[in-house]
Amino acid sequence: MDITDVRVRKVNDDGKMKAVVSITFDEEFVVHDIKVIEGQNGLFIAMPSRKMGEGDFRDIAHPLNSDTRNRIREAIFKEYEKVLENAVATNEETAEEPSVTEE
Repeated sequence: MDITDVRVRKVNDDGKMKAVVSITFDEEFVVHDIKVIEGQNGLFIAMPSRKMGEGDFRDIAHPLNSDTRNRIREAIFKEYEKVLENAVATNEETAEEPSVTEE
């Protein structure tokens, strides 16, 4: 199964949740609401989950082995870094433009 698309749908600068991602497999199956979270040991992904009872959460969709989880994580982090780099470049370009004042 190949990862054919990764879309970073929302990026947050504030808080621990840094992004919400959708990932497509074989151009046929998509998983939405994968979260990129800043933890104590760096970034990690959290698969979509549902609250079950007293504060327990259960994944709705998740990989069954560590190799698949690693491929998903690497693809998501690669796209997330691209989005961050583009945001920084856009901010730098905006900051460099001279302001125009009318006289």
